[in-house]
Amino acid sequence: MKILSVPNPLLRKKSKALREVTAQTRKLIEKLISTLREDPLGIGLAAPQVGVLEQVIIVDRNVGQEEEDLVALVNPRVIAHRGKESRQEGCLSVPGFYAPVQRSSWVKVKALSKEGKPFELAGDGMLARVLQHEIDHLHGILFIDRVADWQACELNESCPYTPQRVKELAHGGTPKSI
Repeated sequence: MKILSVPNPLLRKKSKALREVTAQTRKLIEKLISTLREDPLGIGLAAPQVGVLEQVIIVDRNVGQEEEDLVALVNPRVIAHRGKESRQEGCLSVPGFYAPVQRSSWVKVKALSKEGKPFELAGDGMLARVLQHEIDHLHGILFIDRVADWQACELNESCPYTPQRVKELAHGGTPKSI
């Protein structure tokens, strides 16, 4: 599956919640996992990033560790959060651009598993950040909408945009956090 990049309008659409986890949902999950594994920088992926407006995300529970532990979350929602921290973030849909974003330092998320069973996943640090980042995608929100300090942005050679262009692509206004 191809990962969409800004300014693709599908990235700004809200995804629909799924009534149940079906065989088609499980196929989507497998395709998302395969797509995420194709990018060595990928630690999470949301269905809207591949043009599917359904509430499905994949995150690596072992983010930052050598061995991955990918988990699918269907209809995820944050049910508890605490603390705040600002760290550099990037996104496969905004390639090569990194900026500081303030997010909750700990979250608990409720979702359905790929088997359709309810479960909760709690995490702090990078796991909390990835969960919030991917859930944002389900609501048409990109990390560039939450940039805390535009002066602290970083670009690498793969970024096709200037910081000013990325700022123009953001929703603008006051950055929100969960």
